[in-house]
Amino acid sequence: MAPNLLKNHRRIKKCAAVVLVLCPLHARADPNALWRIVHDQCVPHVQAAEGPKPCETVDLTGGVEEGVAILKDLIGVAQMLAIPTRRITGIEDPQMLAPDAPPVFADGWKGKVLVEARLGKQLPREAVALTINSKWARSQDQLHVHVDCVAQSVSEVLANYHSALDDRWLAMTEPLRGRKYFVRRVDSTDLEDVQPLRLLADGLEGAKANMGAYSLAAVGATFDGKPGFVLLAESFSLEGGGHAEDIQDHDCAIANIAP
Repeated sequence: MAPNLLKNHRRIKKCAAVVLVLCPLHARADPNALWRIVHDQCVPHVQAAEGPKPCETVDLTGGVEEGVAILKDLIGVAQMLAIPTRRITGIEDPQMLAPDAPPVFADGWKGKVLVEARLGKQLPREAVALTINSKWARSQDQLHVHVDCVAQSVSEVLANYHSALDDRWLAMTEPLRGRKYFVRRVDSTDLEDVQPLRLLADGLEGAKANMGAYSLAAVGATFDGKPGFVLLAESFSLEGGGHAEDIQDHDCAIANIAP
């Protein structure tokens, strides 16, 4: 695994030099739009006892510093975004590795019920994924976790990997939508007791020093009858890497298959 990681890090450095020219995702307008919505509208509305709108929910149990808002994305039939109410630029922000980091993955998983409400049906945990894109493959400079359905093809591949997973990162041999990820297992019902970004930083060689180059996903899973998650990590590349959101299907076709 180490030679592959070294190759990835060299590629990351090369990409960094040309990313502004070759990556259209950075050309989108107003990279602070999500921050303005949450900071200027959702949080003040909740603090004034006026409800969370335009957000779906705003959890300020731990105060604004540890709060998380859930906002319906403009893209997708049911896609939600889990957004810290504190100013945090993205996956590369060291605040997300601190003990008081906002629980965006745990709160994002709570957003599963909002996705289901939009779809009008409950989904098995295996049908829902949380994703965060790399610094160089995102459109917004306020950290946000995408909460939406898993692509059916991704779900099928991951199901075949379950028996081989443990608490160590493993390089996948089978691609997910054309790209290969590192994968590991997490035994947790709702991610309240784990920090996925910390597991990435501490578990993959070199990741902590290059967090902005990585994307991360948590896909609901069941291991031996107990709830858990499959974590997926991938580094940025000019071929489309670093955009874990690609494992999701914003049309939620899997909802038509799920019982």
